Amino acid sequence: MADNETIIRFNNVTFQFEFNRPVLEEVSFSMRKGAKVALMGQNGAGKSTIFQLITKELMPDSGELSVDQSFTVATARQVMTQEDRELTIEAYFQKHSGLETHELKRRISEVLGAVNLHAPSEKIVKSFSGGQQARLLLAAALIQKPDLLLLDEPTNNLDPAGIEHLTYFLMNYSKSCLVISHDSNFLNSFTEGVLYLDVHTHKVEQYVGDYLDVVEQIAARIEKENRQNARMAKGIQENKDKANFFAHKGGKMRLVAKKMREKAAEMEENKVEVRRDDKTIRTFTIPAQQKIGGVLIKITSFSIIQNHEVVTKPTDIVLGKNDHLLIAGPNGIGKSTLIESLVNGTAEGATITSGVRVGYYRQDFSTLNYSDTVHLSLEKAYAESGDLVQEEYLRSVASGFLLTSPLMNTEVGNISEGQKGLLSFARLVLMRPGLLILDEPTNHINFRHIPIIAAALDEYQGAMILVSHVPEFVWSMRIDNVLDLEK
Repeated sequence: MADNETIIRFNNVTFQFEFNRPVLEEVSFSMRKGAKVALMGQNGAGKSTIFQLITKELMPDSGELSVDQSFTVATARQVMTQEDRELTIEAYFQKHSGLETHELKRRISEVLGAVNLHAPSEKIVKSFSGGQQARLLLAAALIQKPDLLLLDEPTNNLDPAGIEHLTYFLMNYSKSCLVISHDSNFLNSFTEGVLYLDVHTHKVEQYVGDYLDVVEQIAARIEKENRQNARMAKGIQENKDKANFFAHKGGKMRLVAKKMREKAAEMEENKVEVRRDDKTIRTFTIPAQQKIGGVLIKITSFSIIQNHEVVTKPTDIVLGKNDHLLIAGPNGIGKSTLIESLVNGTAEGATITSGVRVGYYRQDFSTLNYSDTVHLSLEKAYAESGDLVQEEYLRSVASGFLLTSPLMNTEVGNISEGQKGLLSFARLVLMRPGLLILDEPTNHINFRHIPIIAAALDEYQGAMILVSHVPEFVWSMRIDNVLDLEK
């Protein structure tokens, strides 16, 4: 097959999960062999659905979808399933490759080297950090030696070294690749085209170039459409004014007035629908718990993983109201384990003062009850604040995070990962915590929302503990102290 031959073609594909709520509407695009393309769009637009249609996990309601039959396709997913978390490394790769034992061990060594992760084959998947699990998800796709690699948010949980390694790998990857990501810098380093799924029209716009080129093209298009409509609006008003003038003249002038009205109506019909840009969440504040003061949390020691062994180190950290702490360190050192032990009260060297309400943003969203509706999840968080639930305020907070009325009765397990992230922030607003503990809060979040989230965290007046591998995010807020687990 020549490199310019088409391997994927969507032709007027329509798909919906619920009646009258389309995800895709007459979507058409194609992808050629050897291309590296970004698939972008707002949280909840349906990007992961496109992946599931390509892999035939879902089937379109109408239209034609063709994937080259000679091509093998593998997906590196966003999150590790609960079932996979319980497997050993060897069993995990056996499940996703179907290889015989003698070939399996050799291939495991190859793919772990490709993702820069080294671990014994008997190690359990759940014992790895979030960043290490992200590398395993990619390795599970690579072990299948696919002709088309589908990557769903591959930089989530990765530290800067991990992102750099992944970027270098993809720049040198010789096969076809379609990537969902909200990290524009990462995408711009290796992609040559963008498929943009518009959440308003449910259609895919195809662009050549990187995401910065796309933003420029979209801005130019919106400006052109607005200018065109402004010209037409002027013409429409002129024809209406003339029609009114001639209508009062009587006789044959009424016929002229009728023609003027018809021309104005025709021009109204010919006005173009201006492309709507992605919505961003509203500016918000996370209110801090009242009637607390003094020491909110004290940490005298912490444990890390060093050379596969648990090592305990002393420290002296005291956080009161308005104190912000960053916990830093590479993937696998034990950041998430540390903050989870703080939340659970199992950290031997740390104490949270009694009565302090803890708001915990966990990177895998496992603190959310997936069988709750979005509304019930928000209601439960609101109740934790001790305030009487006011429906109007709850819905106002929800809409600020783009959790609109149609989503309120949807089960949490059925919304996108990005929407789960926005739901988690909405819950924190309603909860009014005294201590905020955040583990990779930018994962899955549209980059347009991140400056607004950073501003809210910067202004938070309770105690805050943050883990994040995104330097630009960390730099844009106040950090009073850093606990570097590597030092």
